[in-house]
Amino acid sequence: MTKQSIFGRVAQLARANINAMLDSAEDPGKMIDQLIRDYRDNIAEAEQSIAQTIGNLRLMEDDHREDVEAAGEWGNKAAAASDKAEEFKRDGRTADAEKFDRLARVALGKQIDAEQRAAQTEPAIRSQQEIVDRLKDGLAKMKDKLGELQSKRDSLVARQKTAQAQTQVQEAMKSVSILDPTSEIGRFEEKVRRQEAQVRGAQELADSSLDAQFEQLDDMSQEADVEARLAALKSGG
Repeated sequence: MTKQSIFGRVAQLARANINAMLDSAEDPGKMIDQLIRDYRDNIAEAEQSIAQTIGNLRLMEDDHREDVEAAGEWGNKAAAASDKAEEFKRDGRTADAEKFDRLARVALGKQIDAEQRAAQTEPAIRSQQEIVDRLKDGLAKMKDKLGELQSKRDSLVARQKTAQAQTQVQEAMKSVSILDPTSEIGRFEEKVRRQEAQVRGAQELADSSLDAQFEQLDDMSQEADVEARLAALKSGG
C-alpha cells in the first residue's frame, strides 16, 4: 500500500469529519473533542497500514538474506565438489571425478539462481524502504498535528466563549438602543412637572381669593367710616 493511498484515505476521512462537525457545530469543546477522537482513529488506522507495509518489507529482507546465504552455501558446496573431483583426477579415478564435477556444476547453478533472486529483490527492497520512510514521516507529522490540536483545544474553546459573550453584549446594546429606558423616565419627569405646576396654580388661586377677601374687608371698613362721619354731621358735631 502506497503512501498516497494510506494518507489520502485518512485525509478524506478527516476532511469529511471536520466539515460535518463545522456545519453542525453547537458546542466547540465537544466538536474539538470529537475531532481529536476521529483524528486518533485515523492515526491508528494509518499505523496499522504502515505496520503491514513494514511487515512486507521485513519479509522481503528475510527472503533476500536467505537467498544471499543460500548463494554462499551453494558456492561452498560447489568448491568442495570441485576440490573432490580434482582429488579423484589425481588418483586416476575419472568416473568419480566426473561425478563430483557434475555435483559442482549443479551447486554452481543453484548459486547463480540464488544470486539472481537476491539481485532481483534488492530494488524492490530499496523502493519499499523509501515508502516506509515516507509513511513514518507522514505518521510523525500526523501525531504532531494531533498534539497541536490538543494544545489549542482549551485556547479555542476560551476564544469561542469570549466571542459568544461579546455577541450577547452587542445584542443587549441593540435592545437598549431600541427600547431606551431614559425615554420612560423623561415621560415620568414631565408628569411630575405638570403636577407641580398644578399645585402652583392652585396656590396662586388660593392666594388671589384671600386677597379679594381682605380687599372686601377694607371696603367695608371704609363704608363704616363714611357712615360714622355722616352721623356726626347730622348730630351737629
